Amino acid sequence: MSYFNVRVYGLLINSANQLLVSDEQSGGRSFSKFPGGGVEYGEGLIDALKREFMEECEAEIDVISHFYTTDFFEKSSFNDSQIISIYYLVREAGPLKLKYKTRVFDFDPDTVQSFRWIGLDELSEDDVTFRTDKTAVSLLLSLIAEGAD
Repeated sequence: MSYFNVRVYGLLINSANQLLVSDEQSGGRSFSKFPGGGVEYGEGLIDALKREFMEECEAEIDVISHFYTTDFFEKSSFNDSQIISIYYLVREAGPLKLKYKTRVFDFDPDTVQSFRWIGLDELSEDDVTFRTDKTAVSLLLSLIAEGAD
């Protein structure tokens, strides 16, 4: 049986114009994505995003605005579900206490997740793994280019 898998992600851009990316390992794969994850039954989208940031980043966030919702079919890389991803622009509500890495998949021995900042002037679709995230990056880069004109 197929089902829908609703995911929610935050695009967090810091004062140095860098975007936060999460490198992770799961299901025998390594991948780069935005902080966030699955919406649990009974949870609203924004509550789910705030919970995910607390779980992954130990950080409280403020949601600025909706950015993008998947508008094409995407099958999960991990099961038989159809992925629906919702992206929000977010900002930190307080200082982030994460340990940042500079290299992709630079995990500490006891973890399967690490975080990196990528400058918006260096950002490309290749910095993330999944098609939905690549689409969000493409839209973000288009907005940046429009703003530069």
